[in-house]
Amino acid sequence: MTTWQEFADVAPRIAKIFIRRHAATGNLCMLGTLRPDGFPRISPMEPRFFEGQLWIGGMPGTAKFRDLVRDPRFTLHTATVDTQVTDGDAKVWGFVEDVRDEALHQRYAEALFAETGFDLRGQKFENFFAADVVGASAVEVGGDHLDVTVWRVGEAERVIRKH
Repeated sequence: MTTWQEFADVAPRIAKIFIRRHAATGNLCMLGTLRPDGFPRISPMEPRFFEGQLWIGGMPGTAKFRDLVRDPRFTLHTATVDTQVTDGDAKVWGFVEDVRDEALHQRYAEALFAETGFDLRGQKFENFFAADVVGASAVEVGGDHLDVTVWRVGEAERVIRKH
């Protein structure tokens, strides 16, 4: 499994853009999953970083989480409304692992409460998905060019410049 921290260490340019865009939208991202019929589902969500990992959590019993239980493939795209992409844009994809560690759940709940005031302390988590990042890309616009940075597991981050 490639944790968020491991990904950020080998693909720092993409990670920096993802984190910047994630923060700029109040943590809002668009999650792509696969419906039971194979068609894609796009859902807004607020992934969180905790203990070096990217967590995809939220309201239990939702269609997006049923999708992930059935098929763990996902993509996560930073939300943007800027058609010129002046602040950049990033996406990661891979697989989720449903982590059943109740002590970790409670540490996460404590940190979430301290940071946001949202209280999950003492609750049992139905699903708690860690992202196993296997690929990522980002876009940056500068002057007369567009830089597309791509990364895949086992490869170095590389930049493709388009004029």
